[in-house]
Amino acid sequence: MSTLKTVLVLCTGNSCRSQMGEAILNHDLAGLVRAISAGTAPQPKVADGAIEALQLAKLPTAGLYPKTVESVMDQDIDLVVSVCDNAKETCPIFPRPVKRIHVGFHDPHGEPLESFVAIRDDIRARLVPAVRAALGL
Repeated sequence: MSTLKTVLVLCTGNSCRSQMGEAILNHDLAGLVRAISAGTAPQPKVADGAIEALQLAKLPTAGLYPKTVESVMDQDIDLVVSVCDNAKETCPIFPRPVKRIHVGFHDPHGEPLESFVAIRDDIRARLVPAVRAALGL
């Protein structure tokens, strides 16, 4: 029995791309990883378009809410994935060495639902294999 690897999906606002990444990783890599997300400057809520795009793909959205990166610092994180350039540049120093990768995605805020769906599909197509590769899964 192997222990789940913890993956932190990091973005600036933790309201869209990182939330979708958390939901997709927890679904597609269930039993292999435990994904969490956080932001360097979290927004008050998860974007409606992100929630709707996840629900259209029948992905779970319960329990998704914006969190500060400081609130997850004490967790045993195996991999940090930044999904926006700003978070990549401002990624904090963690208490212990942790592997980091960057897989950037367009920010669909203010765009129609179709943009959120396209980003959801892009996250699924690129983030899942990148995490698999980075963790040797």
